[in-house]
Amino acid sequence: MTTAFGATSTTDEVLDGISLTGKRILVTGVSAGLGVETARALAAHGAEVVGAARDLAKAHRATESVRAGAKHGGGLELVELDLASLASVRACADALLADGRAFDVIIANAGVMATPRGTTADGFETQFGTNHLGHFVLVNRIASLLKPGGRLVNLSSAGHRFADVDLDDPNFEHTPYAEFTAYGRSKTANILFAVEFDRRHRQSGIRATAVHPGGIETELGRHMTIEARGALIKSINESQAAAGLPPFSYKTIPQGAATSVWAAVVAPADEVGGRYCEDCHVAEITTGEGIRGGVRAYALEPEHAKVLWTKSEEMVGERF
Repeated sequence: MTTAFGATSTTDEVLDGISLTGKRILVTGVSAGLGVETARALAAHGAEVVGAARDLAKAHRATESVRAGAKHGGGLELVELDLASLASVRACADALLADGRAFDVIIANAGVMATPRGTTADGFETQFGTNHLGHFVLVNRIASLLKPGGRLVNLSSAGHRFADVDLDDPNFEHTPYAEFTAYGRSKTANILFAVEFDRRHRQSGIRATAVHPGGIETELGRHMTIEARGALIKSINESQAAAGLPPFSYKTIPQGAATSVWAAVVAPADEVGGRYCEDCHVAEITTGEGIRGGVRAYALEPEHAKVLWTKSEEMVGERF
């Protein structure tokens, strides 16, 4: 890498001087926040972006800036996708397959965080079902559309440190429900999915990675109370202080989306494939309590990733 990027790098800085003309990129969750910014930055550099969203009317309003700022042949089209409904996921995948146009990159950006206890349309715990299983089915169904040299970028989180996946009780049927435990499980699953997808497809020149965008104030936190948000930041700051690190500070949305676009089109494939990235670099495996930098070893364990894949197939009733 000739240029060093970091926590404060923005999408425009990461993509400076890079032409994406002729590239076709799928981004899920383009109705707000990071998804909109990711789509904007890519289209501004010439990419044809396919944006997926549950609420197309909301997404159309939110992405006016994406269409207005598209340059060098770039543009945006929208497709309907509700990750909390496998019927919707399969319909979206079928439509993309019928269209037949290939993708250079898939960025699995959409997600929910710290939701009250609930289930998806198919009866899965809301966060695991939406963040992991919805993307698991979508990506695997359209994997044939990824070009050789293509990439999958799964948005995970430092929140994966809250919990490993629990494949004996993924729906909290026997475990007391806790919002951030459920979130942690789903974010660990995002990483493990990338690890196994990378293993299965690297011989075809397709790589997969997972990224932590950082802490950003977006709609993702809409389910959190002010008290819960304050308690989380307090615990993060205590963890930071114990490690001799500065207090937590929010990233801007362009800073938060930077790692996604860096991992998708800037970083060398062999550097990020099968890995977890943060602040525009590959993260190291770390131990210790609290939510801070680095990745837990359990989230990168290859055999663990294989078992999750098999369990996910079992849950959705589909083999890939």
